[in-house]
Amino acid sequence: ISQFQPPFFLLTGIPGLESAHTWISIPLCIMYLIALLGNSIILFIIKTTPSLHEPQYIFLSMLAATDIGLSISTLPTVLNVFLLNQREIEFHCCLAQMFFIHTFSSMESAILLAMAFDRSVAIRNPLRYTVILTYPRIVGMGLVAVVRGVALMAPLPILLKRLPFCKNIILSHCYCYHPDVMKLACGPVRVNIIYGLTLVLCSFGVDSVFIVISYVLILKTVMSIASNEGRLKALNTCVSHIVTVFIFYVPLIILALIHRFGTFTSPLFHVTMANLFLFLTPVLNPLVYSFKTKQIRSVMQKAFMTRGS
Repeated sequence: ISQFQPPFFLLTGIPGLESAHTWISIPLCIMYLIALLGNSIILFIIKTTPSLHEPQYIFLSMLAATDIGLSISTLPTVLNVFLLNQREIEFHCCLAQMFFIHTFSSMESAILLAMAFDRSVAIRNPLRYTVILTYPRIVGMGLVAVVRGVALMAPLPILLKRLPFCKNIILSHCYCYHPDVMKLACGPVRVNIIYGLTLVLCSFGVDSVFIVISYVLILKTVMSIASNEGRLKALNTCVSHIVTVFIFYVPLIILALIHRFGTFTSPLFHVTMANLFLFLTPVLNPLVYSFKTKQIRSVMQKAFMTRGS
């Protein structure tokens, strides 16, 4: 087998729907517009509204910034494939894109954990909320999310770069994803597989376990509230976060399972789940928080009413 480092990879759109790629690019462009505009509006509202300079909204602004980063990471290649039918991506550009996608995903997971901790403190220890979640502590948690993401994901491109590749240069997605690029390598990928699995367990695995623990503690506290109205009020403050956690983790878990045991699944299902994971989260997060968060909704309504008048 001829072994080499390919000058480029070929990205793939949606298998079997190549003739409809131009039409598919229209909803994709709308989704990117919603993701970038929606998250930017949330950032702007939180920054310019002093009453929203609270821990809950600072974490939300971190989530919005991460979603913008995730969208920008995939946008160039996705639009190239679907809108311009340009499938080539240079080898090092592919590794860079892969690094950013995985880093922003890890950061998002860490921020969702921080938001779960925020809800846990707000419900279980409301009197000490501002004492526990001080501004320096919140900034520290945000920095830990960034540093952890970069530190964990930096070895991925380095480990792939040392591998020899075969003549097959066709990737399964319209962006570069670590397990997908790794499959094209000819050399021993045992280290890559072990490191990839360790990454999943150390970031997404640990985060999801602690999120579940946070909600078990929240439920325990909520069930001890005497009135039904009090219980509903407490749980209502968590709805947006719970929905966001499901939007993020469900496609991620399915995607991880497909890559591990996915020989029986159709390529269309495989690609759909991968795209849902990367496109849906940045699109739905601003919508969920705009609809469910009263303070953000009221600021937006005021802004539109002022503009309208």
